[in-house]
Amino acid sequence: QKQLVESGGGLAQPGGSLSLSCVASGFDLGYYFVGWFRQAPGKDREDIACITPRAMSTTYRDSVKGRFTISRDNSKNTVYLQMRNLKPDDTAVYYCATACGLGDPIDYWGLGTQVTVSS
Repeated sequence: QKQLVESGGGLAQPGGSLSLSCVASGFDLGYYFVGWFRQAPGKDREDIACITPRAMSTTYRDSVKGRFTISRDNSKNTVYLQMRNLKPDDTAVYYCATACGLGDPIDYWGLGTQVTVSS
């Protein structure tokens, strides 16, 4: 079965850190651009970070730049999102997908992992 599975979400305090993983099964994630997206309650889904297939380039939404780091290990078919200095506004369901933007063709979406930032 071809799928993406996110993990690593949970509860963090403001200023804290979490690390998310996105693992692909049934296909080679190394051929794809991979993006992290998030959707907060009552808001539209937004793209937040992207990495090229060989990790030569990364891009970030301004609101997470300097706090979030996207990386990948193609030998493990996995993309990561390291999140630091978390803020309550980062509370959302986080998704990974085989694209960088919502307007791009997307072959695979994960089901998401909840991140809650609260004291």
